[in-house]
Amino acid sequence: MEWLAIGTALWLGILTSISPCPLASNIAAISFISRRVGQTRQVLLSGLLYTIGRTVAYQLLSVVIVVGLLATGEIARFLQRYLNQLLGPVLVLVGMVLLGLLGFTFSLNLAGQGVQRRASKGGVLWSLLLGILFALSFCPVSAGLFFGGLIPLAAAKQSHVLLPVLFGVGTALPVIAFAFLIAFGSQYVGAAFDKLTQVERWVRTVTGAVFLLAGLYYCITHIYGVSLLIW
Repeated sequence: MEWLAIGTALWLGILTSISPCPLASNIAAISFISRRVGQTRQVLLSGLLYTIGRTVAYQLLSVVIVVGLLATGEIARFLQRYLNQLLGPVLVLVGMVLLGLLGFTFSLNLAGQGVQRRASKGGVLWSLLLGILFALSFCPVSAGLFFGGLIPLAAAKQSHVLLPVLFGVGTALPVIAFAFLIAFGSQYVGAAFDKLTQVERWVRTVTGAVFLLAGLYYCITHIYGVSLLIW
């Protein structure tokens, strides 16, 4: 497995985690975890279970999609032949979503207020369920990064385990970080959250521009057959 693919999968997960919609679900998870302030072991266990929940959800979904695509001979051959041509428009669309150039407003919330209220009254195992439900609660940005970024990458590398797992871990990293802050230094949580919200917009803009440029490059070179390399 190439290090670039590994780093890309992890970065897509991190970017997903700090995007507005997934960030809201992570804040809800942090609120759930922080109710046990003073119980270091419980706080860390909740953060770990939440991470496992998100990772399992993304990995299982990726297995269904990637293995399903590669299992069919005709689809696999089609992807091997045309994946680079398809990747260009997909990257352009994902870049436009990240830059806010497309006004998609759909969202899928599987962990509403009712579930969160029940979780707040339950034990640490609810962190696992919240991780799964929040992972599957897609909005335009998270859907674009997962279906338009991770899935094509995983299909191209024929990786339905490692890359989705790294993506899932990346989406939960802020919660892990805040769990440690809550457990060992709760006074730093507010400052850390402020920094995170400030940097999100710039990170998303830069990544969106990179996706857009990469998509245009793939379109020009693999669809129109124009070489941009000058020797």
